[in-house]
Amino acid sequence: MMHTLSCRGPLRIVANAGRSQLQPEIEMTKVTMYSSAHCPFCANASSLLQAKGVEQIEKISVDASAAALQQMMQLTGRRTVPQIFIGEQHIGGFDDLSALDRAGKLDALLGN
Repeated sequence: MMHTLSCRGPLRIVANAGRSQLQPEIEMTKVTMYSSAHCPFCANASSLLQAKGVEQIEKISVDASAAALQQMMQLTGRRTVPQIFIGEQHIGGFDDLSALDRAGKLDALLGN
C-alpha cells in the first residue's frame, strides 16, 4: 500500500523506536534584529532566541550605518537596540521579548 504525504516545505527523517518516519520540517518565522556589537541586551536577545530554537537571526548593525539606524527609527519609532522583528511584527527590545517568553507567547510567534 502506498501512502502519499502532502507538505509545504522540506521533510526530515525522524527515527522512532527503530523505524524511520518522514515528518514535515516546521519552518520558524524569520527573525530580524537591529543591533550593536557591544550591546549586552542584543546578546541576551540572541541567546534567548537561540534557546528557543531560532537558528538564524538576520542582524542589522547600526554601529557604522546611519542608514540602518534611520531605517530602524522609521520602522519602530525607537532609538535603542535591540529592536526585534518576528516576521513582520515589531516585538520591541529585549525586555519586550523576555516578557513575551514569560507570558508563554513567544513560542507561538516563532512558529514552535
